[in-house]
Amino acid sequence: MITRRHALGLCAAALLPSRVAAEVAPPLSEIRAALAKCFADEGTVGTFVGYKTDDYLIIASDTERSGQGFLPASTFKIPHSLIALETGVVGDPDKDVFKWDGVSRSIEAWNRDHTLRSAIAASAVPVYQQIARRIGQERMQKYVDLLDYGNHDIGGGIDQFWLTGALRIDPIQQIDFLDRLRRGVLPVGKRSQELVRDILPVTKLGDSIIRAKSGLLGAEIGKPSLGWLVGWAEKGAARTVFALNLDVREPRHIGLRASLAQQCLADIGAV
Repeated sequence: MITRRHALGLCAAALLPSRVAAEVAPPLSEIRAALAKCFADEGTVGTFVGYKTDDYLIIASDTERSGQGFLPASTFKIPHSLIALETGVVGDPDKDVFKWDGVSRSIEAWNRDHTLRSAIAASAVPVYQQIARRIGQERMQKYVDLLDYGNHDIGGGIDQFWLTGALRIDPIQQIDFLDRLRRGVLPVGKRSQELVRDILPVTKLGDSIIRAKSGLLGAEIGKPSLGWLVGWAEKGAARTVFALNLDVREPRHIGLRASLAQQCLADIGAV
């Protein structure tokens, strides 16, 4: 029997010629060049992939970058939060407080105490670095493997591997992981999955909502180079899981992640 996750992997193979083809027919997939034009019109390059769960359909802007692995940056805060809850490093995302270390950083929202909920909203790297050190290398590797996240490689330092280390994940893999979280079928506790779904930042867009996490490579050193936005859109009963990334060639591209994602989601009828 082909599960939705297996089928998603097969669809990735259909989208990406470099991957090993399966012997069974993949679900529907489409490449829409108009989605790639959204990035070109803004003077950058990027990729958008959307998985319309009810239609069993993946829509991608391209066949190459949609399968290219990048550092996840702060999109790793999604599995990171799951691991924190599963290991007991965080017991309650609203009550457990991580004290500010007193170091003044350029992102003002980082310069205060945080709960897990406020830390994911502020994308507070120092808080998650503290959490990572408490989790430790052995437990972190165990759960990254268990979650089947990206290339599984946490080399490069326990508090750096998702920022400057060896971890890589591509948009198709992001969608696979997020869809399992959305459905609550990851091999971790139901409570942890429910809490992480609940703390994901929410944007309301007409009669739709988008639950998503951003990521910005180089943000912690003030040299942003690549931006992510990953999550899912909810419109009535319909769900569309998506992943977007783009090259940050100028400062305004940082703020374009959300607007471009919304534009692409609207173009495929997801919002």
